[in-house]
Amino acid sequence: MMAMRIRLITMTLAATLAAFGQQRPQPAPPQIPDDIQADLNVVYSRVGEAVAMDVLRPKTAGANPTIVAIHGGGFRAGSRNSYIPLCIKMARKGYTCATVSYRFAPRHQFPAPVEDVKAAVRFLRANAAKYNVDPDRIGATGGSAGGHLALMLGLTGATKLFEGTGGNPEQSSQVQCVAEYYGPTDFTQSYGKSVDAAEVLPMFIGNDLQHNREAHLKASPLFYVTPMSSPILAIHGDKDAYVAVEQSVWLADKMRAAGVPVELEIIPGAGHGFKGADAEKAEARLMAYFDKQLKAKEQLILISDHGPKKEVVAMMWPSGRQLWTVPNGGSHDVQALPNGGTLFSYASQHKVVEVDKNQKEVWTCCDGLDHPLAAQRLPNGNTLIGDAKAGRVIEVTPDKKVVWEYKSDDIGNMRSRNSNRTPEGTTLIAVEAVGKLIEVDKDGKIIWTYQTADTKRRLYVGHRLPNGNTMISLSDPGEAIEVDKSGKTLRSVGPSNGFAFGWTSGIDVLPNGNWLINDYTGRRLVEVDKFNNLVNELRFGPRTVASIAVVR
Repeated sequence: MMAMRIRLITMTLAATLAAFGQQRPQPAPPQIPDDIQADLNVVYSRVGEAVAMDVLRPKTAGANPTIVAIHGGGFRAGSRNSYIPLCIKMARKGYTCATVSYRFAPRHQFPAPVEDVKAAVRFLRANAAKYNVDPDRIGATGGSAGGHLALMLGLTGATKLFEGTGGNPEQSSQVQCVAEYYGPTDFTQSYGKSVDAAEVLPMFIGNDLQHNREAHLKASPLFYVTPMSSPILAIHGDKDAYVAVEQSVWLADKMRAAGVPVELEIIPGAGHGFKGADAEKAEARLMAYFDKQLKAKEQLILISDHGPKKEVVAMMWPSGRQLWTVPNGGSHDVQALPNGGTLFSYASQHKVVEVDKNQKEVWTCCDGLDHPLAAQRLPNGNTLIGDAKAGRVIEVTPDKKVVWEYKSDDIGNMRSRNSNRTPEGTTLIAVEAVGKLIEVDKDGKIIWTYQTADTKRRLYVGHRLPNGNTMISLSDPGEAIEVDKSGKTLRSVGPSNGFAFGWTSGIDVLPNGNWLINDYTGRRLVEVDKFNNLVNELRFGPRTVASIAVVR
């Protein structure tokens, strides 16, 4: 009898501890295939209690796009092992995938699990080399409670909210995108519309809605939507009895109003916890979304920072992921060379510099330069240099012999900016001070001129396009235009179609035909398609970029 009582007490104590959030041992994970590298039970935080993740990735070198997978279970149950099958599939598609545990309610209430998943993202960035994580391409997924936590990553990552003390504070917890299933977004609207909200939410938040509405608002992802939010895909069944489909509809509406990319997939007839064909459809949609957001081909570009950082930067467009930098003294021009090297002006040291693919200086030119702003390596191996202070444009051989020169007071005393050779063998020179672009032939004769209607508008650069027209950047207001030989404007990207640029300087054309336009004073770079729609935008923060170059 005593033995039976002891057994009953032990069982009751175990049940009580489980009910109050003590995590039970994780079930045995599914079999990991031989072609997948798996690091299991990796502890990423010890705040309150140890929480861990399982990291799966291909057995190949290099940084992979990465997915953080967050299980559901009403904030009080569930297992990270439930996402192992998805992580195996993602790893076979070239992703690193981390399925994470977090602290459970009611012992650990909001915002504890949010702090945990943010710590998980920071941990992955801090250990990027070890786990083949690309820190600039991290997405999050989850279902139900896990969907809520994934949304909180996507909607609060640009802030310092809910960072907690889970380690690696120097790292960002922001994710680049979210794809989630039926995550609740507004807990103030859950009571009476969800079969278990009255049971779950007081345990997770600490009170019911009647006693603490403010806490419910703070825990609701919907109220953190801003223009800085990450893109989101929300997948929801229209027969969901646990999280009403309206929760995802409200989120999509608010994100569209904030100008944030959002996609909403409503599966007719599906309930909570997709099964069969619904599960297959949702998973295919999720994988396609991550491929689009995280695996889209990036383009290598170079920028010449004329601001306080004073450097040439190689970065990936549109992510802005920085690869390397070299000092340029705050100069203006940069060009990618076919051999993998880079040519750039270094005006403060009166020279033009070439570095190889390892950023080692291999060529410098030339004695007698005053203030070189423009530099272009020509197909014949010579280099075109525009000296804005001296008022001359010269072509020099590799051994630094001048073989061509155009000189004029009109382009001297810092009145000119960029100069470059056209495919026809002529030279375009931007006379910035009077808003004029001149085209000079090999004999030094001006054969074409484009003049702005307002001579006070600055003209930074002109590029001859393959169709024979000329692409030009202007200021006051900032504008990128395409003009024909008659000077007629055939295309404009600027105030006439909603682009409020401060001063466009660097311009180039991407391999897909889109225009890449640098807003010098606005400190941003934008990509515009042929219909003048904004495709991508990157804010430079402290950088003041003069020129850009697409690496072909």
